[in-house]
Amino acid sequence: MSQIAPKPYWYLRHGETDWNRQGLAQGRTDIPLNETGRQQAMQAGRVLASLFDNGQKPFARIVSSPLTRAFVTAETVQKTIQHYTGITLPLHVDDNLQEVCFGIQEGTPMGDWYRPWIEDGLTPEDAESFGALTDRARLAVNEALENPDIPLIVAHGALFRGLRHAMNLPVDIRLPNAVPVALKFTRTGWQTEMLDPSVSATNGTALHSKDPLEYKSKQ
Repeated sequence: MSQIAPKPYWYLRHGETDWNRQGLAQGRTDIPLNETGRQQAMQAGRVLASLFDNGQKPFARIVSSPLTRAFVTAETVQKTIQHYTGITLPLHVDDNLQEVCFGIQEGTPMGDWYRPWIEDGLTPEDAESFGALTDRARLAVNEALENPDIPLIVAHGALFRGLRHAMNLPVDIRLPNAVPVALKFTRTGWQTEMLDPSVSATNGTALHSKDPLEYKSKQ
């Protein structure tokens, strides 16, 4: 049974950082967006702005992790949507959305320790367990879903794995940087759809990928 309230929401992982590009574990280390990441955040904002058409409002507020890479992504999306649509969405921060602490593994290459951390409960020294991450992610999203309007959650990759675990979805995936995901609960459980990052806010259409977000990766 899903541990997440059966209400729709959107999720966006932050844009790219230099550590992402180098394949390093970031965790709680507050690494900023690089130039690619800033451009990705702007493009995500343009894609999401294209949904605010003909009076539609796919989400009504943004809730962000406090870490710089996520908050700057969220703020960029907020400003881009305002630029294209004239709508200024409220932006709030929830500390429970910050990325997992990887302890001594932060700043090191993603390696063989990552899968056992998820699947076997083998937690690196000074790190947060996958179970604790899942509980914290569930708490944050359920709190965001207590309001009647739909939120956009802007946070992190490992945290999204915790959410997927709480939604009874396969966990062994890697969410791309700054690609919006729509989540909705159906009779058969949670469904995910990624928004096509090539769609601009100027053409009036937003295409979802037909394939569900179910692909495996080492990190």
